[in-house]
Amino acid sequence: MFGASGFGDTSGFGGLAVRPADLSSTRKPYGEWFDEATDALQAAYPKYGDAIERVIVHRGELTLFVRRESLVDVLRTLRDDPALRFEMCSGVSGVDYPNDPTGRRLHAVYHLLSMTYRRRLRIEVSVSVDDPHVPSGTEVYPTLNWHERETWDFFGIIFDGHPALTRIEMPDDWPGHPQRKDYPLGGVPVEYKGAEVPPPDERRAYA
Repeated sequence: MFGASGFGDTSGFGGLAVRPADLSSTRKPYGEWFDEATDALQAAYPKYGDAIERVIVHRGELTLFVRRESLVDVLRTLRDDPALRFEMCSGVSGVDYPNDPTGRRLHAVYHLLSMTYRRRLRIEVSVSVDDPHVPSGTEVYPTLNWHERETWDFFGIIFDGHPALTRIEMPDDWPGHPQRKDYPLGGVPVEYKGAEVPPPDERRAYA
């Protein structure tokens, strides 16, 4: 269907073309309230130029790429500054980009909400597999507790300073982090009323 042929891959990924990531920042003016918010953050946080790697405006959404060593201070400023007031963090999720040209393929993505100004903002931090450490944001947003545990469980991003960074979905003795792109399909046979379904890696071939 998607160009895959000659083997049993029915997922469509056999013919998937991956475009390289665009690492350039969006130039000002950003439009909407984005200029106001980034200017307010720059005024409230003197190290803005060192902390923010990129600013991306895409499809009506604002994303700030933050260096990990500045993450907690940026989150606290976004929460506490009267001109920003991002009072709520709805969670952090992990993403694995194996072809990230910077080598920092693991991304922690934070979703912030300002109930005062009715605005949404995304914060993104990227780290390598060899050094997957990101400071925990639980001291700023306690609701991140379970979300950081889930991101560590599935992607292996280590949140330094988390009060109890243990698995939350997988068993404690589960090997590896199953949502990384290089994690083997594996699996176990499942029995349904006498009919046994083999694990995924025995059902079809993948490119």
